[in-house]
Amino acid sequence: MNQQLNTYLQQFHAFVEAQEKRIRSLEAAVKKLQEETEVLKNRPPMQVDRIEYKFDQLKVESLEGTLNIGLNPSELQNIEDFAVDNKNIKAPISPKNQMKRTMEIEDAIYQYLERELPDITASVQKKLNVSVDDSYIAFIKEDIKKQLPNRIDFYIKQQQASNRSGQENDNAEIIELIKKEIYNGVHAFISHLPENMKGMNNE
Repeated sequence: MNQQLNTYLQQFHAFVEAQEKRIRSLEAAVKKLQEETEVLKNRPPMQVDRIEYKFDQLKVESLEGTLNIGLNPSELQNIEDFAVDNKNIKAPISPKNQMKRTMEIEDAIYQYLERELPDITASVQKKLNVSVDDSYIAFIKEDIKKQLPNRIDFYIKQQQASNRSGQENDNAEIIELIKKEIYNGVHAFISHLPENMKGMNNE
């Protein structure tokens, strides 16, 4: 028993000595850091009055690289290559013109929804031999309106990409494409309604 106690005390003593040694080492490191901090604090601040560049002494052997103005290099991945053949160069549409086109298309589709949506939904219901509550028609209309800006933007960009030959952008083409989407969307919505939310047409 005494032998075990002596062994334990020796191990404990060695551990305490190692800890004291480590503490002394850390205290020395802290003291050194404090001294270095004091030296840095007392160092006079560096002041730059004026920097002069003498471009006439600058010699350029070769000029390489890419100059990006107003673009982040990560955004360049989304920019397609432009091929210029000195014949038909079509500049990208300005934000003002894009907004004007978007509003014109949106206005045409809003009018179309007011005039034609009831007939479209009636036609789809007849084709599927079901009837749905009018509240669904209102829901469909609001859902279409929410999605319109994104769909218009998609088709404008698609049209710009394919119209590099210089031909005029065509709002009527986009309006027709969106009308087809509306019909297909209404058909898909009504045909996928749960059976308990559909009524059968009695004709």
